[in-house]
Amino acid sequence: MAVSISPSADLSAALVHAPPTAAAWLVILPVAWCLAIGALLVMLRRPIGSHPTIAIIGLAGLVLIDGLLLKTVVENGPLTMVMGRWLPPFGIAFTADLTGVLFAITAALVAFVAGVFSLTDINDSGRRYGFYPLLMLLMAGVSGAFLTGDIFNLYVWFEVLLISSFGLLVLGSEPEQIDGTVKYGFLNLVGTTLFLVATGYLYAVFGTLNMAEIARKADMLRDSAPLVTLAGLFMLAFAMKAAAFPVNFWLPASYHTPRVVVSALFGGLLTKVGVYALVRVMVMLFPVEREELSFVLAVAGALTMIVGVLGALAQTDFRRILGYLIVSGIGAMLAGIAVGGPGGIGGAIFYALHSMLVITGLYFASGIAMRLGASALIATPAGLYRRHAGFAALTLMLCFAVSGLPPFSGFWPKVMLVKAALDIGAWWLVAVFLLAGLLTTIVTGRFFLLAFWRDGAQAAGEAVSLSPATLGPLTVLTALTLLIGLYPEPLLAMIQHAAAGLAEPSAYVNSVFPEGGPR
Repeated sequence: MAVSISPSADLSAALVHAPPTAAAWLVILPVAWCLAIGALLVMLRRPIGSHPTIAIIGLAGLVLIDGLLLKTVVENGPLTMVMGRWLPPFGIAFTADLTGVLFAITAALVAFVAGVFSLTDINDSGRRYGFYPLLMLLMAGVSGAFLTGDIFNLYVWFEVLLISSFGLLVLGSEPEQIDGTVKYGFLNLVGTTLFLVATGYLYAVFGTLNMAEIARKADMLRDSAPLVTLAGLFMLAFAMKAAAFPVNFWLPASYHTPRVVVSALFGGLLTKVGVYALVRVMVMLFPVEREELSFVLAVAGALTMIVGVLGALAQTDFRRILGYLIVSGIGAMLAGIAVGGPGGIGGAIFYALHSMLVITGLYFASGIAMRLGASALIATPAGLYRRHAGFAALTLMLCFAVSGLPPFSGFWPKVMLVKAALDIGAWWLVAVFLLAGLLTTIVTGRFFLLAFWRDGAQAAGEAVSLSPATLGPLTVLTALTLLIGLYPEPLLAMIQHAAAGLAEPSAYVNSVFPEGGPR
């Protein structure tokens, strides 16, 4: 029986005909690089002694790639690469703007110093069970989340980093780690499910998941679609990912259980991916809805700040204290998003970048202190300033930074957030900022006085020497914190430009649709 075959449809109008530029390849290179290094480590699973060297070289390469991408975006504006030669919105877009690249390069720096710190923190058993491949997979997920231009693929990269974080969290298979993994996994899976539901709802309303097209269409659909409900779903999903009140309890219950370097990576990076997603969706895609939900977001931020710092005051374990300080910092970022405007959004971005560096450094410091005192309790080491004055000085500077004291990096985002709140007359929020800062100073002062300043002698501690691989990462992060505090102008200028680009995303949209719209 003869079958008639219809002529194939002409798809040329939906395809990219010009070859991508060399700069466009930089947009996807961070993800491809991490996946390639991770695959190489899996293939070389027998000679595990080579894993640290390969991973550290790979992470140094990631810093270089993100540095080149930052330079290109600063000079030329947002860059877009579309997969499979399909024009957007049919093809999946990776779009690098200043906000995404600032987060990506800070994450790469944190991962690189964590890789160096892991030389003394991850033993042969950890290497054999895949710490370094999982680290590269984690960075692929983190980089993809910061650089994707598609909401569904933001969900996909969340899943990638979630899967790798499960492996890193349970590494060692101790009962405490398994308990922490269960708590971490349950709440994150609930948040991920809510994210997927919101994404499906978004597609039903807009007919697309491309961020640039959603930003273009939102004004046209605002009167006919329940965008406030949609924005509220995304806000709740990302708040769970970021460990905001009242869904914050999973973080301090799980981040103290794995190896110190894993806690540092999680504390420095994972909650900030949730904050980034919240900034991207609420500020760029749903600015009107953000304004309508701003009071709810501000109250959640204020409660997160206070609950976090009060929780830290009640703890005696190094890493539990830091877990609650992460929660308190997330509250400040949420409050900045709620306040809005260049000061509020810029302050939230600045605070997130600062927190990525400082929290990672404090986890390193807590790991070293626990090693010196052979205990996780802050009162056990005692007298560390006498035996390790350099280490004590570095830790004290990080304590000042996380408290928002000058001349360190935490001072400037606090100033921006307070000023932005004053500009809109939110006096109560200013009071919360100042109270949280005061209580954080008390928490870190207690931390330092008990573990470092108080007299005490530990025979075991006297025999412990600190290697360059141990002190080097801590020194680098502290130096960056001090440099940003003393000379904030270059970073501040980029952050202000990034905040303006989120509030007015025409450059982002034009990068994806250079001819004015989807074909």
